[in-house]
Amino acid sequence: MEVQQILEEALRRGASDVHLMVGVYPTLRIDGKFVPFTKGPTPTPEYIEKLVLSLCSPEQKELLLTNKELDFSFALGEIARFRVNAFYQKGYISAALRLIPNKIPSLEELHLPSVLGNLTKLRQGLILITGPTGHGKSTSIASLINKINEEKGVHIVTVEDPIEYVYPSRKSLIAQREMHLDTHSWEIALRSVLREDPDVVLIGEMRDYETIESVLTIAETGHLVFATLHTNSAAQTLDRVVGVFPENQQAQVKMQLSNVLEAVISMRLLPAVEGGRYPATEVLLATPAVRNIIREGKTHLIDNIIQTSVSIGMVTLENSLANLVRAGYVNLETALSYSLKPQELMREVKAKGG
Repeated sequence: MEVQQILEEALRRGASDVHLMVGVYPTLRIDGKFVPFTKGPTPTPEYIEKLVLSLCSPEQKELLLTNKELDFSFALGEIARFRVNAFYQKGYISAALRLIPNKIPSLEELHLPSVLGNLTKLRQGLILITGPTGHGKSTSIASLINKINEEKGVHIVTVEDPIEYVYPSRKSLIAQREMHLDTHSWEIALRSVLREDPDVVLIGEMRDYETIESVLTIAETGHLVFATLHTNSAAQTLDRVVGVFPENQQAQVKMQLSNVLEAVISMRLLPAVEGGRYPATEVLLATPAVRNIIREGKTHLIDNIIQTSVSIGMVTLENSLANLVRAGYVNLETALSYSLKPQELMREVKAKGG
């Protein structure tokens, strides 16, 4: 069976991911659960290597064989794109593919809070979308960027590893840069961004000190910046951003962050009762009180601020989870397994008559 047949079947069955590994059948992730693709013999190393390398260009193949791992994107004709992470395990080539639909869903289609739509109206500042891998960060940020694309004539520059969603031609001018294909390093690409006359900048991931420093500088110089981070909550996000800097720079970084931050959205995707998945979202908006907390380093107070600011659109993760349970979208057991504060979630559910 060719790789195209496997990917077409993944599309047909609504899979979010495809895994190719030696010794096991190609495996699909559907609504968060693994489903083996049981057609054909058990895959040999040669078969899996053939499948994975068929996804690569000659240049990508050389990089993979040299570096033992590679992120890149693969287009299945005009039907869909996949984000591919090819890697070695136990000496054999393997791959994990994430489906990137051609159509960018709207905020409404993603069931995200309406307050997020207001963020696209900003002219400058930093918006962080956070959460574990595979919980909707890339899709949510693409939806926000595409909303800007459809409503405003601005210059949007993205730096991604790899390019995931391809934005349609609407009102904005969009330049999408992919690591290895369009630039040799994050450092060079982010330094170049400011010379490319951007209004809006998307940084695929804030992964280290240099990337975070560049993101703060780009936001500080009057641009609207979107970025992702692998953290579990708004408070943890703020601590992570500040904590990557040497101690003697942290006071300055707290001041920078307090000035540029506009919002932190922390996400979880939960299996729904009737199939599919629903997002639970923690929303922190940078009010004067939040900016003051960041400057003073009192991030332990962030959760209290969110709880007392519901009227302006802030939401705790537990409140969002409780709303999903109350609406019947997810069951309580599932919500509890995703909660950071199960006791608080139980109080929320009971308070709402769940």
